Amino acid sequence: MADPEKLASVVADEASLKADDDAALGTKADKDLTLGDALQNYRPAIAWSVLISLATVMESYDMLIISSFYAFPQFKEKYGVQLADGSWSVPAKWQMALSLASLIGLIIGVFANGTLVDRYGPRRVIMASHVVLIGFVFITFFAQSIEVLFAGELLCSIPWGFFAAATTAYAAEVCPMALRGYLTTFVNLCWVIGHLVATGLLTGLIKNTTQWSYRIPFALQWALPVPLFFVTWLAPESPWWLVRQKRFDEARVSLRRLLSRKTTDADIRVDRHVAMIQHLTRLEQEMQVGSSYRECFRGTNRRRTEISMVSWGFQMVPGFAIQNYITYFFELAGLSSSEAFKVALGSYSLAFIGTCFSWVLQAHIGRRTIYIMGLIAMLPIMLIVGFLDLAPASSSIRWAQAALLLSWFFIYGSTIGPIPYAIAAEVGASKLRVKTISLGRNMYYILSLISTCVSPYMLNPADGNLKGKAAFPAALFTLLLLIWAYFRLPETRGLTTETLDHLFHQKVPARRFVDEAKRYQD
Repeated sequence: MADPEKLASVVADEASLKADDDAALGTKADKDLTLGDALQNYRPAIAWSVLISLATVMESYDMLIISSFYAFPQFKEKYGVQLADGSWSVPAKWQMALSLASLIGLIIGVFANGTLVDRYGPRRVIMASHVVLIGFVFITFFAQSIEVLFAGELLCSIPWGFFAAATTAYAAEVCPMALRGYLTTFVNLCWVIGHLVATGLLTGLIKNTTQWSYRIPFALQWALPVPLFFVTWLAPESPWWLVRQKRFDEARVSLRRLLSRKTTDADIRVDRHVAMIQHLTRLEQEMQVGSSYRECFRGTNRRRTEISMVSWGFQMVPGFAIQNYITYFFELAGLSSSEAFKVALGSYSLAFIGTCFSWVLQAHIGRRTIYIMGLIAMLPIMLIVGFLDLAPASSSIRWAQAALLLSWFFIYGSTIGPIPYAIAAEVGASKLRVKTISLGRNMYYILSLISTCVSPYMLNPADGNLKGKAAFPAALFTLLLLIWAYFRLPETRGLTTETLDHLFHQKVPARRFVDEAKRYQD
C-alpha cells in the first residue's frame, strides 16, 4: 500500500503546480488582453466602475459651491456681518475656516479610508459613506449660524474623503490591466464634472435674491447619495479584497459578475484570475510586504509611496496660487464678476475635454511620457504669463494672460491632472494599493490646504499683489517637478503587478523600467 503521507504530498505538489500554472496563465491573459477585447468582455466591470466613481462628483461639487457663496447677497446676509456702509460680508476668518474645514475633513476621511477599506472592503465603506453624507447634509442645509455651517462642512467632507480614495481603488481592482488607466482617470473626470455642475448651477442662481440661491445648491447634495447607495449595494465586491480575506468562492462570483455574459471560457478566466491574485499575495508575503501605513514607508515600498505622493499630491504645484484664480485675471481684463464666472465654466469645460483627450494619449503613450510632456508644455506658458506682467498694465495684456491660462488648463487636464490617478493605482504593492492611493491623494489635500492659506496673501492687492507675477513661483515648481519626474517617475503602462513588484524589489532605476521589465514578462 502506498504511504498516505507521500500520497498527500504528491497531491499537494500537483495542486501547487496547477495553481502556479493557472496564475501564470492568468497573468499572461491579463497582459495580452487588448483594449478591444477588454471593452467587449468586461462591459459590466466598466459599468460598475463608472457608477461607483460618480460619488466623487459630490466632493468636487461642494468644495466649489461653499467658496462661491461669498458673492451671494443672501448668503452674506445670513452668515455674515453688516458693515458700516450697510452692506454685508462674511468675515475673512470664517471664509478661511470654511475652506479649511473641507480640506481637513477630506484628509481625515482619506486616511481613515486606507484602514477601513482593508478591513471591511470598498463596497461597505462607500455605502456607509453615502448614508453618513445624507445625514450630514441636513446640518449644512438647515444651519442657522456660520458656526453650525462650519461643523456641517467639516463633517460632510469626511465621507468625501472616503469617496476620493475608495473609488480609485475600486476602479483599479475590478477591471483588467487594459482598462485600468481609463477607468481610474474617469474618477478625475467625475471631479471635473462636479466643478462643471456647481459652476453652471451657481451661474444660474447668482441673481436669485432669496435664501434659495444657496439652499438649492446645498439640497442638491442629496441627489446622488441615495441612488448611488443602492448602486453600490448591488455592485460586486473587489475580487482582490475578497482573495486577501481568503474568500475565494466569493471572489470567483464577483469576477464572474464583472464579465460579459457571452464571454467564452468565463469559468477558466475566473479561476486563473483568482490564482493570479493568490500568487501575487504569496509573492508579496515572501517580499515581506505588510499592509499597514507604516509599511508604506519601509524598504522598497517607500519609493512606491514617494511616487504616488509626489506625482499625485504635487500635481497642483505647477499652478500654485494662480491656478484657481483665472477668474481674477478676466476681471482685471474688464469682465464683470458674472461674466468672469462664465469664463470659469469654460475653463472647467476645457479640463473635461482634456481628460477625455488623455484617453487618446493613453492608448499610444505611457504614463511617464504623458506626465513629463505635460510639464514641459506647461512650463513656458507660466513663464510667459509672468513676464507679461512685467510689461505696462493694459487690458490686452490681461486678455493674453487669461488666454494663456486657458491653454494651460487644457494641457493640465490632458496630462498631469488625470494621469496620477492611474499612476497611484498601479505603483503600489497590491496589499498596499488602497493606502498608497490614500497617501497620494492626501498629499494633494495637504498642499491644497497650504495653497488656500498662502494664495490670498500672494494675490491680494493689500498684501503681495503679485498678479501675474505669481506665475514665476508656479513655473519654478513646474521645473522642480519635471526634474523629479525625469529621474524618479517610472513607466507603469503595460506592466503587470507582479512585474512591478520585481522591478521595485530589484531597485531598478525609473528610466530603465521598460527595458528591465522584459526579464519578467514577454
